[in-house]
Amino acid sequence: MAEPLIIVGKGMAATRLVDELSQRALGRYSIAVIGAEGRLAYNRVLLSPLLAGEIGEPDIELKPAAWWQARGVSTLYGRAVSMVDRAARTVTLEDGLTLPYGKLVLATGSKPLKPPFPGGELPGVATFRDTADVEAMRSFAERGARIVVIGGGLLGLEAAYGLARAGGHVTLLHLVDRLMERQLDAEGAALLASAITARGIAVRLNSATKGFVGTDTVEGVELQDGTIIPADLVVIAIGVRPNTDLARAAGLAVNRGIVVDDGMASDDDSIFAIGECAEHRGSVYGLVEPAYEQARVLAARLAGKSAAYAGSLLATNLKVSGVGVFSAGEFEAGEGAETVVLRDRFAGIYRKFVLREGRLVGCVLVGDTQGALFYLGLIRSGQDISAIRADLPFGEPYCVGKAA
Repeated sequence: MAEPLIIVGKGMAATRLVDELSQRALGRYSIAVIGAEGRLAYNRVLLSPLLAGEIGEPDIELKPAAWWQARGVSTLYGRAVSMVDRAARTVTLEDGLTLPYGKLVLATGSKPLKPPFPGGELPGVATFRDTADVEAMRSFAERGARIVVIGGGLLGLEAAYGLARAGGHVTLLHLVDRLMERQLDAEGAALLASAITARGIAVRLNSATKGFVGTDTVEGVELQDGTIIPADLVVIAIGVRPNTDLARAAGLAVNRGIVVDDGMASDDDSIFAIGECAEHRGSVYGLVEPAYEQARVLAARLAGKSAAYAGSLLATNLKVSGVGVFSAGEFEAGEGAETVVLRDRFAGIYRKFVLREGRLVGCVLVGDTQGALFYLGLIRSGQDISAIRADLPFGEPYCVGKAA
């Protein structure tokens, strides 16, 4: 008889886990996937182009309904889990339904960070996390509303780009002196800011938010220096935090995320966690690739195979506000490191490589991300690249066959 396996969460990590399991252990488990959103699992990375109107809702779905049905997966959508009873090995849904599990996987993702700014509860103050947010935000943008986006990281830039493309008049506020400070050096960030400004988005750096003003609805954002920026809509996009509520209530070990070992198991050996909600060796990852790597490891373990997750090399490779951006490893040249840089400000291209003892340890590409996976492979391999040092900026065709 198939062992009941319940997956709480129906995002990208959960979908990849089911995909991997169907290839490794089809029939071994009776799988149920439970998600609070009442729709098929979708790709959150595509929310920005969806907001911009560049794609439609069917384009963001990860798998069609028939795919889940063909694998015998029960999908319970629009139904949130309210409790995990570890002693009884059951989960209870908000509607009262109780389901047994042999193995339980928490893929509960993350929640938007929303600091307690004064006026934060006013209508018109929003976050950018799901398709419901996209629908509400688009209604403002399409009528040419004044929109302030708070946050100059990946999430904020994606929101600003989508809103501007949809017709909004967008101002982007960022607390520090450069955009994407966790992925880009000062020069790369400045080039990105110029490209975003050229797309009609007003960028204000070193801008600390004090609160929001308005009576019946939000009317503006007040900065710490007293400046008030008029706004019909404010989008807070300063990051996310792991959604650990269910795990914490169940008594599992939780730090920043749900603490897991190299096999993605929690301190209860029948409960696992993957994706943005999981914390492994003190690290929480908010990117897709680590979630996929974790799903592969967990699928192998659930199939009875030996596998271990050793952590992920953080890499960003995507279009940010329509501009190609790639960053991996060390993006600042610390002590003992050297850099190789190619810059073409007229073309909007910046390519920086950080080397240490003849090995590539970091890379930043802005405007032209060709060869990103090649560079990522060099970083991961740790091979000596002294022979191709001068050719690095020109890409893989100039380097292949020359590396040591």
